[in-house]
Amino acid sequence: MKANKDRYEKMIYRRLGNSGIKLPIISLGLWNNFGSNNSYEECTQIVWESFNHGITHFDLANNYGPPAGHAEMVFGKILKDGFIKHRDEIIVSTKAGYDMWEGPYGDFGSRKYLIASLDQSLERMGLKYVDIFYHHRFDPETSLKETMLALRDIVLSGKALYVGLSNYTSSQLAQAYKILDSLNVPYIVTQPKYSMLDRTMERDNILTTQDNTGGGTVVYSALEQGLLSNKYIDSVPKDSRAMNTDIVFLSPDRVDDKLRDILRSLKVIADKRNQTITQLALCWTLRDPRLTSILLGIRTMEQLKENLLVLDNLELTNEEISQIELILS
Repeated sequence: MKANKDRYEKMIYRRLGNSGIKLPIISLGLWNNFGSNNSYEECTQIVWESFNHGITHFDLANNYGPPAGHAEMVFGKILKDGFIKHRDEIIVSTKAGYDMWEGPYGDFGSRKYLIASLDQSLERMGLKYVDIFYHHRFDPETSLKETMLALRDIVLSGKALYVGLSNYTSSQLAQAYKILDSLNVPYIVTQPKYSMLDRTMERDNILTTQDNTGGGTVVYSALEQGLLSNKYIDSVPKDSRAMNTDIVFLSPDRVDDKLRDILRSLKVIADKRNQTITQLALCWTLRDPRLTSILLGIRTMEQLKENLLVLDNLELTNEEISQIELILS
């Protein structure tokens, strides 16, 4: 495939904290759409078309698939099949922190697990380094200093340029950053879950904490696995994520009367903006400029096109924000 020469003209980029890195406000997450049941040809097309529209951030983890490791393998093949020539134009991130292999050394935050996992990830992707390596979740049983020292040594080894912390609370971030700062580790990003339906990040003041660390924030599940869309207003489509048994975080019983009432009310606002509920939800999530980027799992080219259209009408009025608050309260 061929790169679009105008790929950077329309995308909006925000600085990642105080770092030298800027990210597109829409990034591509390879969580549940690059598994063994997905077409390699379609995965390749999604990566290239994302890049051709200015999406330069590709986010993975050791356990993404399914099965675990498959997303990194697919991305590695896409790189090998021609995308690697654009390596210096993209940000590749991966993570370790969840269960990956049998026995006591394939989970959480030990030095052994993190270093071994990144070596495996690099081999699957055929890369010498990743741009950002995250600890994927806080480990309550391992010394925080051990985990942070492992991140430092990963950077010193040249296998990652920057580090991040995912699914950490504000308190945990502050503790971890204190250690990382003392070790001169280039910590630049946290990755929490955030959407209209899950505002834990707001209640925990993550954005303020990140301001204090100098890091940026990239969020996942901004569409709640696709629940924030027009498709669930009346029923649960057979081809939807809610009916996909491979996705353990979403089930048909999530689509209840309360959710449908919210969706119907959001649709009224979205219709006035000539947008879908999905597009409105993305605009709402990006309303605070301190939030750097949204990770989106793209399953089809139609979804990619729909998501990119938010660039044409991104700003919400104060009145619209107030109306949305009433709907969500």
